[in-house]
Amino acid sequence: MSDCLFCKIAAGDISNYTVYQDEHVLAFLDIHPCAKGHMVVIPKKHFASLLHMSTAEWQQLSGGLQGAIKRLEQVLAPDGLNIGINERSAAGQAVAHVHWHIIPRYEGDGGGSMHSIVRSKDAGDVKEIAKLFV
Repeated sequence: MSDCLFCKIAAGDISNYTVYQDEHVLAFLDIHPCAKGHMVVIPKKHFASLLHMSTAEWQQLSGGLQGAIKRLEQVLAPDGLNIGINERSAAGQAVAHVHWHIIPRYEGDGGGSMHSIVRSKDAGDVKEIAKLFV
């Protein structure tokens, strides 16, 4: 997609701080990091949504995520990490190109778990919601 920021980065039209790449995936440092070593992992092919990816494309991206994590461990050896996806604008997706954030975590960094992202007042009754999936 010619107007997509991440497609331009993947094509080499916009410079980045590459951390890891393979045939299908590019991982680079986030220019607005939440922590030392915060990176973004993108498929080199454009997908606006996770739902547009095939199973094989998911698997390729999973391999790239693992490669990026291994590189992070080699270079910065964080105490932990969070991996997150913002899918669509309601979840905070700012660039309409599938991407994962890998945020290194360090003891005492003041951050929380995934459960600290949202605390909805209307999370619903788990038992009732479970019935919808049956």
